[in-house]
Amino acid sequence: MILADKITEERKRNGWSQEELAEKLGVSRQAVSKWESAGSVPDLQRVIQLAELFGVSTDYLLKDEMEQAEVVVYSNTESEEAGHMRRVSMEEANEFLEMKRKDAPTIANAVSMCILSPTLLVLLGILAEEPRFHVSEAFAGGIGCIFLFGMIAAAVFMLITCGIREKSMESLGKENFETEYGVSGMVKERSRSYEPVFTRGIAVGVVLCIISVVPLVLAGVMDAPDYILGVFVVLLLCMIAVAVNMIIRVGTIKSSFDTLLQEGDFTREEKNAKRRMEAISSVYWCFMTAIYLGWSFWTMRWDFTWIIWPVAGVLYAAIAGIMKLVIGAEK
Repeated sequence: MILADKITEERKRNGWSQEELAEKLGVSRQAVSKWESAGSVPDLQRVIQLAELFGVSTDYLLKDEMEQAEVVVYSNTESEEAGHMRRVSMEEANEFLEMKRKDAPTIANAVSMCILSPTLLVLLGILAEEPRFHVSEAFAGGIGCIFLFGMIAAAVFMLITCGIREKSMESLGKENFETEYGVSGMVKERSRSYEPVFTRGIAVGVVLCIISVVPLVLAGVMDAPDYILGVFVVLLLCMIAVAVNMIIRVGTIKSSFDTLLQEGDFTREEKNAKRRMEAISSVYWCFMTAIYLGWSFWTMRWDFTWIIWPVAGVLYAAIAGIMKLVIGAEK
């Protein structure tokens, strides 16, 4: 249990409201509210006053926070040798988490829009092939393309806007840092509370992806007309768009907790590997592009030379894996 929870628990145990506790401490009710929501941390003098009022020891109030601080100090021994690191305050941590929470739906919707962008083109194309629907190919292609490029343009605008807004906090995902007193405890508590939502979102999203192909398979087995198959293709894209939307929403919020706790894909080892891979990747992909263009112009087999891209992707994943092993061996 973190300090914020202990203050709330002890205040309620004594039957005090936030206003009453604030009056006893000589602070505002807003200050007590921030302490209990982990929006800020009381200074040492206030902690001593709280311990006296609650009839508990300061060790009890600070125990979990002190243990977390010791872990941070211990894990940063190597980093201290490399020089001063950024320290993330409680206010910065809350600002980062709130920014990610607000941006998660925008990012998820933008990706879903990209997935849905060809649906109208597919649907109108199917209707144009059936004389009874009286839809011309020119109309279907024109309206479909306008919808497709409009959706993609809007999605790109949304992603760029989020990227610019998050630019100031971008270093948290790339560089090592320390957290100030109380931050790790607050983030861990919020991460634990969010875990059921994350698990449910991932599970539902994966299940939707799996069952999205069922209508299309059934239509194929039943030898349905082409326009029915086309409608099911559109349905498949819609289901995948919903599934991906859910996965990205919960994944973005979960990754914000991992970023501040430097866990998962944001451990110090992972960040070091990513920094090394950034230098390698720019050279690697330029080299692969040069091979692709050279091979294509030499053979003029553009219909075949595209195969270099999936091969390049597999090789890149292998190189990234080797880099992680090398960094692990160095550690």
